[in-house]
Amino acid sequence: MDTLFEDPELHDNPVLPGKNRYGDPNMENKYNTKLPELHEVLRKLRKVADEHGAVLIGETWTSDITELKKYYGEHSNELQMPMDLMFATVNKVSAPEFRRQIGAVDAAGGWPVYVISNHDIPRSYVRYGDGQHNDAIAKLMAGLYLTLRGTPIMYYGEEIGMENNDPKRKKDVKDPIGKLGWPQEKGRDGERTPMQWDDTANAGFSQKKPWLPVPASFKTHNVATELKDPNSILSFYRQVLALRHTNHALLDGEYIALNESDPNVLSYLRKYKDETVLVALNMSPAAQKVSFDLSPQGLSAAKAMTLVTSMTQSPQAATFSDLSLEPFGVYIASISK
Repeated sequence: MDTLFEDPELHDNPVLPGKNRYGDPNMENKYNTKLPELHEVLRKLRKVADEHGAVLIGETWTSDITELKKYYGEHSNELQMPMDLMFATVNKVSAPEFRRQIGAVDAAGGWPVYVISNHDIPRSYVRYGDGQHNDAIAKLMAGLYLTLRGTPIMYYGEEIGMENNDPKRKKDVKDPIGKLGWPQEKGRDGERTPMQWDDTANAGFSQKKPWLPVPASFKTHNVATELKDPNSILSFYRQVLALRHTNHALLDGEYIALNESDPNVLSYLRKYKDETVLVALNMSPAAQKVSFDLSPQGLSAAKAMTLVTSMTQSPQAATFSDLSLEPFGVYIASISK
């Protein structure tokens, strides 16, 4: 979408130092992307969409919030849902980094659209996993992007912990980008492998050889196996999604950041009228204890009742003076006075 127009004078882009993964000079995409005419087209598309009750979702790669806001339009007359793909560039499990990104997008004035992975990005299970707590971290990421104000966009396989299966040899590469840039650029085949339905041949995707091979982890990370396990990544996704569909605070509530100086635990409230939900996410490999002061929200004497948690030990009810979180633990609770 960004490349619909090029400079009519056909100016060359400014050349930057260094070379890219294909061996070509780096350049600033000044004259061939995101030109003003693009937004004229989006405003026309929006008029058509409004006439037919349609919603425009944009795969919008931006470098900052100011650039993202342009896709909503100055008068909210362009895309209703431009994707915040900057969210996916936070490539480590970091409470401060995610807090900063969430706060900026939430304050931008539009309806946030959160993405942690897609067909052009190595899978979130790989990017965020530490090799030891990968399943717990996958649940942590679900607890994050499925409870924020806005719309989460889920890439297939995130809900079962699919991982990349990058090609090991150039002759196995299907993606033209990988063929062109090998070995520095291996292409996007690794994140585009077949959906893993069960533990039979080719993960149950096809009886014939698929275009791309499935990773060995399909034996444990597949739909059929995880449906049987109440502690699987898939079961956790199902719990959080079911809650999201029925809880007014998660559907329409405002986002209120808590404990903003905490380097390990990302926590916030979702509040809608008289309904409040607390989300606490331990983004560290060590157990953490947290406390919350909710008096600014008029909830000084409130108690928490667990709604969903990824932790093995979780109280049915808790106070805010001493809440224990397991490594990479997720705690989602309703708040009552």
